Amino acid sequence: MKTWRKYYKYFLIWRIRHLTNTQILVGSSLIIGVLSGLAAVVLKNLVSYTYELITSWTYGTPDRANLLFLMYPMIGITLTVILLKYVIKDDLSHGVSKVMYAISRKGGFIKGHNCWSSLLTSTITVGFGGSVGLEAPIVYTGSAIGSNISRFLRLDRHLTTILAACGAAGAIAGIFKAPIAGILFVFEVLMIDMSMFAVLPMLISAIAASMISYFFLGQDSAFTFVATSSFELSKIPAFVLLGLFAAVVCLYFFRIETFVAKVFRRLNTFWKIVTGGVLLGTMVYVFPPLFGEGYHALNKLLAGDMHSVFENSFFYNQSSNVYMVLIVILSIIILKAFATNITCASGGVGGVFAPSLFIGGFVGFFVARLVNMTGLVTVAENNFVLVGMSSVMAGVMFAPLTSIFLIAEITGGYDLLAPLLISTTICYLVVKSAHKYSIYAQPLAKHGDLMTHNKDKTALHFLDKSKILETNFYKLNIDARLRDVVKAVERSSRSFFPVVDNENNFKGVLVLDDVRGMLFQPDYYDIIRVKDFMRYSEYFIADINDPMEKIVEKFHGIDRYTIIITDRGKFAGCMSRANVFAAYQQYIHENSDE
Repeated sequence: MKTWRKYYKYFLIWRIRHLTNTQILVGSSLIIGVLSGLAAVVLKNLVSYTYELITSWTYGTPDRANLLFLMYPMIGITLTVILLKYVIKDDLSHGVSKVMYAISRKGGFIKGHNCWSSLLTSTITVGFGGSVGLEAPIVYTGSAIGSNISRFLRLDRHLTTILAACGAAGAIAGIFKAPIAGILFVFEVLMIDMSMFAVLPMLISAIAASMISYFFLGQDSAFTFVATSSFELSKIPAFVLLGLFAAVVCLYFFRIETFVAKVFRRLNTFWKIVTGGVLLGTMVYVFPPLFGEGYHALNKLLAGDMHSVFENSFFYNQSSNVYMVLIVILSIIILKAFATNITCASGGVGGVFAPSLFIGGFVGFFVARLVNMTGLVTVAENNFVLVGMSSVMAGVMFAPLTSIFLIAEITGGYDLLAPLLISTTICYLVVKSAHKYSIYAQPLAKHGDLMTHNKDKTALHFLDKSKILETNFYKLNIDARLRDVVKAVERSSRSFFPVVDNENNFKGVLVLDDVRGMLFQPDYYDIIRVKDFMRYSEYFIADINDPMEKIVEKFHGIDRYTIIITDRGKFAGCMSRANVFAAYQQYIHENSDE
C-alpha cells in the first residue's frame, strides 16, 4: 500500500508539472467515453440475459397470459431493495436527478460505488419486469466514472463537473449509439454551460462510447425505421393534433408521478414492496408490453405487427378488431404512467427516459390510427410512432433538441425532421406553460437544490465564506462606557463596533458617528453607556450557516454595505458588499472556459 501511494504521489507531481487542463480533459474524456460505452454494453446484455433466463423455461402461448409475470416484478423489486438496504446502503433512485444534485451541491462529486451499483440494481429491476428504463442508471454510472476519474487526478470542482458531464454524454451515446443526442442531453437536461472548452471532451466521450457500442452490439439501431411516405403539407394538422395530445399525456404523467409518490410515501418498506409488486405484476400480466423497457413492443408498432404486440395477453384474438386495438393501446398509455411510477416508488431502480419513449410511441400510433379511421387523410402510422416518441420525451424531460436528434439518429429518420419539429415543439411549449420544471428538475427545485439552471446561484453556493468573512473587529461589551469607546477608536480604523455580552452573543452595533461629538468631552466618559446608543436591525444580520444566496439578499437595500454575520447568535464577523462581489468575480474568472 505504501509503495502504491508513493507512485501515485509521483504521478500527481508529474501530471501537475507536464499536463495542461486541456490535455487532461482530452485524455480523460477518451477513457471515460470508452468506460461509459462498455458500461452501456454490459447493462444492455445483462438485462437481455436476465430476461431470457427467467422466460426461457416459462410456459405461455401467444393467446394466453403467463402467470409467472404476476410474480416477476415483485421478485425484482424485493431483490433490489435488499441490495440497496443491506449491501449498497444508499438510495439510487432518480439517477439523473442525483447527477444534477451532485453538480449543483457537491461540485460534481459522486460516490465510487455508483460506478457499478446502478448497473446491478437496474438490471434486476428491469430484467424482472420493472416498467422503467435503463438510461437514468447508465447516466448515473457514466457520471460516477467521470467524477471518480477526476477525483483520482485531483482535479478542481469545475473540471470534475465537466468530466461527470462527459460520462453522462458517453452513457446516452453508448446506449443509443447517438453521440449528438448524448451531448444535447447534457446541455438541455444537466444544464452544463455550452462552450468549446466543455464541448470538445464531451464530443470525444460521446463518439468513443458510440464506437464501443457499435463494436460490441453491431450496426443495428435501437429502433428499425423505414420511411413509407414523405412529409406533405396536408398532414400538418395531424402532426399538430399529435403534439397537443402528447402534451395532455405528459401533463397526465406529471400528475400520476405526484399521486403515486404521495401514496407510497405513507407506506413502510415492506408494504411498498408488496403493494408495488402486486399492482405492477397485475398490470404486466394483463398488458405484457408493460414488462420492462418495452422497446420490443415499440419495434413491433414500427413494423405494424399488432399481433406481436398482443402476444401473451387476453386480447391476442382481438388484434384484428380496430376498436379493440384502440382501447388496448389507450389502456397501455394510461397504465404505463402508473407502472413506471409504481416501480420507482416501491423501491425499483430505473428512470423515465424509456417510459417516455414508450408512451410517446403508443400515443403516436393511437393518433395515427384515429386519423386514418376518419378518412380525411391517410398517414403512415410508423412515422407517427417516432414523432410521438420525440414529443412525449420532450414534454416530460424538457429536452426538445435531445428528443428530436435522438429519434433522428437512432432511426436514420431525418426525413421526419419537419414533423418532429412541429409536434415536439407544440408538446414542449404546452407542457412548459403548465409546468416550470422537468420531471428530473422538479424534486430538486422543491428543496432549493436546483442550481444548474441558475448560474449566479451556483457561483454563490461555491464561494468560500471563510475567505470573505472579516473578523478583525474590536468588540465592545454591552456594559461598556464611552471611555471604552475612546480606547476602541484608538485601536481600530473601523467606523462601527460590534456589541456583545460576556458570552460573545451579538447584541447590536455602535456606529462611531452617533457618539463622535462626545468623544472629546471627558465628562461623559463614565456617564454615557454603549447600550444607550447601540443599533440593532434584523435586516443587517445573517447567520454563517445560511446559504450564501440568502446572505446576499441582505445587501438589497441601498444603504446596506456591510452585513453582521453570527454563528448561532454569537458574533462571527462581517461581510461587505465589495468583498462578496470581488469573490464572485474571481469565481467566474477561475471557472471561465474561454
